[in-house]
Amino acid sequence: MAGVRDRVAVVTGAANGLGREIARLLAREGARVVLGDLEAAGLEQTVSAITAAGGTALAVTGDLTEEESARRLIDTCVDRFGRVEILVNNVGGSRNAKIWEMQAEDWDFVLRLNLRPTFLCTRTAAPHMMRHGHRRIVCMSSGAREGTPWTAYYQGGSAYSAAKAGVHGFVRDVALELAEHGINVNAVAPGPIDTERVGAGLRRLNETVEYSPNHRTPLRRLGQPLEVAHAYVTGHTLAVTGGR
Repeated sequence: MAGVRDRVAVVTGAANGLGREIARLLAREGARVVLGDLEAAGLEQTVSAITAAGGTALAVTGDLTEEESARRLIDTCVDRFGRVEILVNNVGGSRNAKIWEMQAEDWDFVLRLNLRPTFLCTRTAAPHMMRHGHRRIVCMSSGAREGTPWTAYYQGGSAYSAAKAGVHGFVRDVALELAEHGINVNAVAPGPIDTERVGAGLRRLNETVEYSPNHRTPLRRLGQPLEVAHAYVTGHTLAVTGGR
């Protein structure tokens, strides 16, 4: 986190989980953060935690799969602080099903949720960043981009894996597009992380089934959100997966 003091950062999906932890860490290290999410209550909790600790945070509620919401998030940041220097694209999620049971609308939902906000927020922020250079874009991929055994065997996760592989490809190309402007673009690919939404289910798998995270990763435990937040090169996907 060296070098973020007095920087201005946008973090999407900051109402809970990894987004909340990333936002809190950035603020703790001295960045001013503008946070976007659809979940207003959770977003306000993140802001309250940051401000109570002496940090500076601003919430912008909206559906970041929509162009207007993505534009409003970035514009609010620029209007309030004059610039956007760091963008963390963290919105994502899944609807799991075996491939022979996957409904087309669920497939479309997962790809839209994981890819469209990353595209829209990056597209909107890029012109502001290009005017100044030396900016950073971080997109959340996943160890699932190469397939996830504990999901595949017991639920099916092809849509999520495809979406997170898409984030990896997006980062590789956009890093080249923006390199001449001094903007670094990278991805972070968490493995099984103990967050509010998925931690309980992952722990149940560890207790009951063979293809569980604890049985398939060398560290033999779930990762912690702070480990992902601290992971913060161009065009690289950094795997934070416990050595999977």
